[in-house]
Amino acid sequence: MLDIKVLRENPDAVRAGAVKKCMPDRAEAVDRALALDAELRAMTPRLDAMRSEQKAAGKQLGKLSAEQRPAFLEQQKALKVELQAMEEQEKQLRAELDTQLSLVPNIPDDDVPAGKTDADNVEVRKVGTVRTFDFQPRPHYEIGEAQGWLDFQRAAEMAGSRNYFLFGDLALLHDAILRFAVELLVQRGFVPVDPPLLVRDAAMFGTGFFPGGEEQTYRSEKDGLNLIGTAEVPVTSLHMGEILDAKDLPKKYVARSACFRREAGTYGKDTRGLYRVHQFQKVEQVVVDVADKARSLEHHHDIVKNSEDLLQACELPYRVVAVCGGDLGVPQAMKYDIETWMPSRNAYSETHSASRFYDYQARRLGLRYRPEGGKPQHCHTLNNTVAASPRILIPLLENHQNADGTVNVPAALRPYLGGRALLGTPVF
Repeated sequence: MLDIKVLRENPDAVRAGAVKKCMPDRAEAVDRALALDAELRAMTPRLDAMRSEQKAAGKQLGKLSAEQRPAFLEQQKALKVELQAMEEQEKQLRAELDTQLSLVPNIPDDDVPAGKTDADNVEVRKVGTVRTFDFQPRPHYEIGEAQGWLDFQRAAEMAGSRNYFLFGDLALLHDAILRFAVELLVQRGFVPVDPPLLVRDAAMFGTGFFPGGEEQTYRSEKDGLNLIGTAEVPVTSLHMGEILDAKDLPKKYVARSACFRREAGTYGKDTRGLYRVHQFQKVEQVVVDVADKARSLEHHHDIVKNSEDLLQACELPYRVVAVCGGDLGVPQAMKYDIETWMPSRNAYSETHSASRFYDYQARRLGLRYRPEGGKPQHCHTLNNTVAASPRILIPLLENHQNADGTVNVPAALRPYLGGRALLGTPVF
């Protein structure tokens, strides 16, 4: 969340940020938060005076005569009741203030484009050449089903729509791209993490998924736990409530995990194939560092490059887009999406998202560091997808397919597939 000082000093910028994110209802939370803050600040002098009076009462009592004490004690009793009532009021106001602050979105950076939906995202660069086929290319699901690699029907009967089975070479390719992604990041100094898949609400709140993302989350009410939609949640929350030493920063983590999303609100969209599913695996990179905007910007470019390097190694054409205000989430200050070319969709489609948050997540998580000789400060956090599968299998199958239904393996993935350069057998 934002520091209350930011709201006090520049409320117009905070309101404008909510409007740029197309969240006018969240802009109203700014005014509610400021009103509660003003009420709390007005109470402070009276509370301080009452606490000082109560603290000094013990010394005064010893100086009073026996006749004076009953009245004095009655006065202190009334003071205690009044103080308790005011402290309870203060507690409630602080809780209400925290609630309103949790609704206030992060301020988007100046370089975030204006816009309402992903159609307004702005292309930054395009890399690679879209393949021209000398045959009619097939969608990934036709290739997968013909090869016996994919089964949607049995999965749907067992688990409902938007579920799937992967078999044989496609299951191996799925594992290969994820292993390659982890090893690529480990070679670049990231610490591998195998995180928990179920987390408490504090982690969901701390990373900015709650409030607002409850409808997309699978929740175990009995245990008060939530299945993660991304390893960003447990990994960014890893040091929740801690004060790190500045010399130990930055912390760079790479996590491979299963992920789960309800895909609420997507009825009728992307119903065929692997593009929008309930369960998937993702390799996520997370960076925690000192509160320095220039360093955050440098990290942001670096984590985007990591994902671009993976796509280039897999010989896949893609483009990078700057996400517009209306397509940003509550916690992001800036986000780049990477969209990979998918022939069956005849479009570049999202496969990666890279976000910077500054101290927004860290404040909610109580994640701080101590500069040398200084007071604790809140960290800056960033994250980005390295690979998300099975979605990444769509461009891999479709861009590298052959007319007979076999699929060429990019050189970078062959070591993870026993050196094989071709998957499948002729089926068309």
